[in-house]
Amino acid sequence: MDWLIWTGAAVVVAGLALLVTAILRVARDRNAGLDDAALRARLQRAIAVNFAALLLSALGLMMVVLGITLR
Repeated sequence: MDWLIWTGAAVVVAGLALLVTAILRVARDRNAGLDDAALRARLQRAIAVNFAALLLSALGLMMVVLGITLR
């Protein structure tokens, strides 16, 4: 089950990279000086990306735990 552990670790890293990307995007958008409506629209998209990143990381962690359990 080593392949499940390493695949899960790669999925976790991909999720964390997506999370960092979402954080940097929000910071850039907040400093851009946008009006409220445009900022709100961009933040709503960033929230969706944030949830997807957290889901991806959680699934990867589940894969790692399952791989360690089955080992």
